[in-house]
Amino acid sequence: MALEEKINADIKSAMLAKDQKRLEALRAIKSVILLLKTSAEGYTDESEMKALQKEVKKRKETAEIYTTQNRADLAEVETFQAGVIEAYLPKQMTADEIKAELQKIIAQVGATSAADMGKVMGAATKALSGKADGKAISAIVRELLQ
Repeated sequence: MALEEKINADIKSAMLAKDQKRLEALRAIKSVILLLKTSAEGYTDESEMKALQKEVKKRKETAEIYTTQNRADLAEVETFQAGVIEAYLPKQMTADEIKAELQKIIAQVGATSAADMGKVMGAATKALSGKADGKAISAIVRELLQ
């Protein structure tokens, strides 16, 4: 079942269950998908995953801001929505899995120092796209190239 069909089915079940919080998050996903379909970039599985990852990142950052401003009620909503959206993304890699993959990439690229970080990051972001957060990849690459 395609993601859009799954989202539509989940929207129906959330409506029937009168689950407003979940319904709001699902409608946000549907909105992203509809925007992708009408965009010039086109609608592919890869663009779909990137858009959902962007939405999760946006919500986590917003929740962080709300938390620093002592608005736990708003932060909770954003965190909940990020969790709902994450459920439709592929499983994220653990730090150890990322480190193992990055060590392979560093060996392939032939990187030896921090000056080679750009080469490693280019290959790593392509290889780990959708499976790991860019900040985590960057931090581990820095650690490995020291």
